[in-house]
Amino acid sequence: MNYVHRHVLEDLITGFEGRSNPHHLAVLKRPTVFSILARPGREMDARAALGYLQDVSVRISGPGEWLVVSEDVAIENLARTLQSSGFELFDAVDQSDGRVVLRLSGPQVRKILAKCLAVDLHADAFPVGASTATQCCHAAANLARTDYDTFELVVSRSFAGFVFEEILEMGREFAMTAGFSAG
Repeated sequence: MNYVHRHVLEDLITGFEGRSNPHHLAVLKRPTVFSILARPGREMDARAALGYLQDVSVRISGPGEWLVVSEDVAIENLARTLQSSGFELFDAVDQSDGRVVLRLSGPQVRKILAKCLAVDLHADAFPVGASTATQCCHAAANLARTDYDTFELVVSRSFAGFVFEEILEMGREFAMTAGFSAG
């Protein structure tokens, strides 16, 4: 039996204009997301091992916990790499089908996110490369700053539609557009 991958937000995105405005909400179509949990007493070694990974973003999820996110590395390849690099340091679980990655960008993106996050997003407090576990629109999320005016949210698949619609509402005053990521 062949299964066709269908993104959970496909029905919500259909019909949006093709060109994005300066304020845009991009949904990553098939990201690779792994949840990492360090073994007891091995947190520093696990973090160091994760730092050597190529073409991924390592995001803080909690003490001794990280999310590893990639738009470029296939699930099977990342699983093999994690298995070989951290066998005795951490446990890794594929969360790719259970998580949705939303990328928000634009000159006023911090104002949009301030409406639904309780995180100081000033560049001095939350620089490029920073990440944290937080709540977005009352749903658990992982927030990462990937560029000066770009942030990514990783949310549970079951809350993705709600968070997507709420962020679009928050961005309405800036004419926020939405669509699947071209990458």
